[in-house]
Amino acid sequence: MNRLLYLSATALTRMIQDKEVSSQELLDCYLKRIEEVNPKLNAVVQLSAETARSQAQKADEQLAGGTILGPLHGLPMTIKDSFDTMGVISTGGTKGRENFVPSQDATVVTRLRNAGAILLGKTNTSELTLTYETDNLIYGQTNNPHNLSRTSGGSSGGAAAIVAAGGSPFDIGSDYGGSLRFPAHCCGVTTIKPTSGRVPRTGHILPFGGVLDFFQQVGPITRYVEDLNLLLPLISGPDWIDPSIIPMPLGQPNDVDIKKLKIAFHTDNKIISPSVETIEIIRKAANLLDNEGLLVDETVPTGIEQSYELMIELLSADGGASMQRLLQEAGTEEHTLPWLGLVPPIESTKFDALIIKWYKFRSTLLSFFKDYDVILCPVNAFPAKAHGKTNEELEAFSYSMTYNMTGWPSAVVRGGTSPDGLPIGLQIIAQPWREDIVLAVAGYFEKAFGGYKSPNV
Repeated sequence: MNRLLYLSATALTRMIQDKEVSSQELLDCYLKRIEEVNPKLNAVVQLSAETARSQAQKADEQLAGGTILGPLHGLPMTIKDSFDTMGVISTGGTKGRENFVPSQDATVVTRLRNAGAILLGKTNTSELTLTYETDNLIYGQTNNPHNLSRTSGGSSGGAAAIVAAGGSPFDIGSDYGGSLRFPAHCCGVTTIKPTSGRVPRTGHILPFGGVLDFFQQVGPITRYVEDLNLLLPLISGPDWIDPSIIPMPLGQPNDVDIKKLKIAFHTDNKIISPSVETIEIIRKAANLLDNEGLLVDETVPTGIEQSYELMIELLSADGGASMQRLLQEAGTEEHTLPWLGLVPPIESTKFDALIIKWYKFRSTLLSFFKDYDVILCPVNAFPAKAHGKTNEELEAFSYSMTYNMTGWPSAVVRGGTSPDGLPIGLQIIAQPWREDIVLAVAGYFEKAFGGYKSPNV
């Protein structure tokens, strides 16, 4: 196995700029690894090998001439297929876009290219990013690199699978109800869902706007927390297109004094109880901080038990009209969204009451954060399930749904392993705009628990 494949993106960028490895050499390593593992995983659905080789050669020539394009100069990357990539088929997992080639990049892709990154390929997603199993009618399902019979999660399952398998140093995904955090949990990698309003959604298949605009966030998937620290600043900030993005300063994780933080944790949100091993990992994390002398309380935020019911009510309130619009815009006639049209839209008085209920929920949970800096809890009630079983207990996703409805920053880092060898993630949540705290704590637990472990694929 080539040692370069499992180095951090941060280390690789340093090696490229110090001329210890060329961009072309690194690109060839990843292309070879994709060739080895992708027939088993079905994670990379479009390859841009020739274009990437040309760009890597140019990056090496520029570096030899003293020009560095940016902090990611010459570094390969993959991008979730829900984002537009100029000149490369971008389906969003829906049949109507099977051959759609965008004329411009999504904002986050532009920013990464401007920082010097090279697009290696696109990774699989569920249709319109709206289910927790990465599977669609164009490319089929993506398998978990730790156990091919298990899900890689959704909707950023292709991203998490190929990063975990050493086929890409990083990917960019999206999260509407756990679509970054659940795949990271399933595949044993790390991610962050930023605060609502941090990263533009321009050029994403599920666009900005609408009543539930607050839910959808964009973030990186990597093997190491230091790479989240590298990438998040590069994709953050207004693009003057997405109207919800705020020019809020981004703090530095290295400036956070973890020993001064006040920690709340819970192992059960009173909706569905997690597996025994999941509970043990959360308790182990809390005990570790308690032994360090931090203030650590086991407490469940008031109102959190509403999370699942409220999320489902909000998602179904329009009777599927927004999903139907997206399918029509894509030209899709045959789809994989099983609940579409099953529930009629609610009438205006009930809709008004529902929105007020949501804002009261957000207010109640925000009040909880008066006394704490961090919440530790499960990512999901269970490790990765067998294909086709993921949606049987949707309440399991309530642990991630909560923080889409609040809009708070939330990271996932590997906390341990189930008895059958599957990764189990630890979810770390902080107050709005405190991604620095989330990343500092994630880095602490990565060091304490060992973080990423390469799968046997």
